[in-house]
Amino acid sequence: MNTDKLYAQAIANEYAPKDASKVIALKKLDRKAKSKANIFAYTFGCLMTLVLGVGMCLSMGVIGGGGLLASIIGAVIGIIGMIGVGVNYPIYKKLLESGKRKYAFEIIQLAGQIVDADE
Repeated sequence: MNTDKLYAQAIANEYAPKDASKVIALKKLDRKAKSKANIFAYTFGCLMTLVLGVGMCLSMGVIGGGGLLASIIGAVIGIIGMIGVGVNYPIYKKLLESGKRKYAFEIIQLAGQIVDADE
């Protein structure tokens, strides 16, 4: 087997112009339907994890001087962070369902065209 020939073909395919096929359009629609939910989940999840971490640091005395007031405030902030982390997934599921509902008709129609073209 000539590996140089395979390597040359792989590089040529990388630079060849890509046609906008229906499969690529279907993938873009699928990504568009899921992107709002994914962006929210990652952003909100990271933010609430940081809130939880700050609360833990305050309650353990790592930051804030280690007094009783800092511990109480840290516990409250930590609980807010835990609640935020806990509700992240249900909110994600609702946003994902909303995005899927919004683009369902277009995706089903395009998928049907792809399936019909293969037959």
